This record gives sequence, C-alpha cells and structure tokens, in this order.
Amino acid sequence: MSKMIAESRTLALQSPRPQAGPSRVSVVIVVWNAKEYVLECLESLREHCEKACSEVIVVDNASTDGTPELVAEVFPEFKLIRNPENFGFAKANNIGIAQSSGDYICLVNSDVKFIDDCISPMIRYLADHPGVGMLGPRMLAANGEVRRSTMRFPTVWNNFCRAIGLDSLFKRSRSFGGLLMTDFDHRTTAPVEVLNGWFLLVRGSAVERVGLLDPQFFMYGEDVDWCYRFRKAGETVVFFAEAGAIHYGGASSSHAPVRFYLELYRATWQYWRKHHGGLAQLGFLVAFAVHHSVRLLGSAFIYLCSPSQRPRTVARFKRSLACLQWVGGAKLKPLEAGRKVA
Repeated sequence: MSKMIAESRTLALQSPRPQAGPSRVSVVIVVWNAKEYVLECLESLREHCEKACSEVIVVDNASTDGTPELVAEVFPEFKLIRNPENFGFAKANNIGIAQSSGDYICLVNSDVKFIDDCISPMIRYLADHPGVGMLGPRMLAANGEVRRSTMRFPTVWNNFCRAIGLDSLFKRSRSFGGLLMTDFDHRTTAPVEVLNGWFLLVRGSAVERVGLLDPQFFMYGEDVDWCYRFRKAGETVVFFAEAGAIHYGGASSSHAPVRFYLELYRATWQYWRKHHGGLAQLGFLVAFAVHHSVRLLGSAFIYLCSPSQRPRTVARFKRSLACLQWVGGAKLKPLEAGRKVA
C-alpha cells in the first residue's frame, strides 16, 4: 500500500467524481497514538461496516507509538496518510476529506467501536431527508448506556447556568440546562444545534457549500463552529437515535489531562472570539471564572474533609487553578472575521 505524506496546503476539496449505482461513503479517521484503540476501531469498522463504506482514509498525525505501522500492516485495504507533524484534529480531517471521493463523508474518532452497521441506516435517512446536511448517531458507553453527544450553541446565559450548577439542579429544564442539553434524553431523532464531533456523517454537497473544518481549532471546538456554519448555510443538523456506536473518549487526551482540559477551553474561547462581540466575550470569561472559582473552593473543602479522595481532589484543584490562570491572560481581541474555510 502506498504511503502518502500530506502537506499542510492540501486542504482544498476535490470535486466529487460522478458515480453510478449506490451512494459512495468515505470514512475519515484521524489518529494520534492510542494504538490499541485504533486497532479496535478499525477492526470493528471492517467487521460491521465494510459493505457500507466505499473507502476508509486513516490520517495519522505523526504518531510515535507505532500506530501508522500497525495500520499499514493490518489494514492494507485502507488508505493511510502520514502527516509529517501533528496538524491537529480539524486540519487532519480536512486533509482526509480532500482525499475522499464519496457522496457522503463520515468523520469518526479513533476511539470509537462499531457494534453493528450503523452507517447504512444513517445514509438512508440522509437520502430520505435532502434538507439535512449533518447527522450524528447515539453515543454509547462500553456498557451500552446512552451518553450525551449534543449541545446547544454557547450563550452567556447557558454558560452562567453551567458555572453555578443550575444545569445540574434543573436537568430537565431547557432554560437552565441549555448548554449541555440535560433536558434531552438522546433517545429521539430530532434536529439539534450542535453534534459533538466524535462521529459525524455529512453530505458532500453540504461540505462544498459550508466549507471544511476551521483549522484554527487545533483540538476541540471545531464541531461547534462547523455546526454553527452549517446552520447559517441553511443546512439542518440532526441527532439520529436509530443507530449508535461505542465511544470510549479521551484516548489521546489521557496522556496529558490538564493540557487537554485547557485546550478544550481555549477552543471554546476561539469560538466566542470568532462569532461574538467583546461584551459577550467578557460575559463568557466571567462565567468561566465563576465556574472554576466555585470548583476550586469545592476541591479545597473536599481535600480537608475527605482524605480518601485527596489524590483525585488535588488533580481537580490543579486543573481549576490552571484554568483561572488562563482566564487572567485572555484578551478581548476579536479574531479575523469568520470566513469560509476551503
């Protein structure tokens, strides 16, 4: 199997090739270390979804644990792209999309395990609903429990509710549980504002209209931004409850939990700077500071009162302290005006 080294400039979408017969589906999987998860992901994809996929593209972000060698040896039928460095999640997905030829593009995290052919019913749904540009399945824990995989667009209010715990106190309230959609049971197919980016199926023609993922988002946040841009372009985003897959979560981020926790909030801050003005940005920072001040005080209290939980409490204390230090350095300078990423 030929090995391709993708350059950072290879981000333009290729024109889809005309195809006869069933719709073509391109699966793009970005990997960075976490070899055991990658092996399980690709084996389960091969076992359950081989007939549904016309091509599988694995984009390796300069893994150092032997992941690309494993993919090349065990899955020679998959296209492997080796990036010369870690380009980040959004940019690496863009590289894979640029090399795809499908009518539909399926972006899947490397720590997903397929338990059946969940792709075929999603394709049928998109074929029957031409106004839907993006679809996401149920996220399952290893024990089969349905997990949250949707959000609403961030606002000052829903971030404030999150900061002081109103979303936990009033889980079934749309007003107080808005950001993380605690009022949604994830058992009903329905339009949503944001699908978390662990598993997305998008229509190729919609991507041509909306543009690729924004590579300004190195890791995290690109899904919220992409859903926002899909909505602005008139494309409906739908949570699909009739298919699902297991998502372990944190396969790569577990190597440096505090760093990746900060990356999550830096990405959220990028979204606010890209799509909101200075006053809204300030509101987000205040809510964020309140959130981690409360968590910091709570961690200190638990540390004093519960010695058995001290190792976990210390980790949470350090994480919240790092977040508050980051807030002190945040600047209300807008990013360059949002543009179509191509």
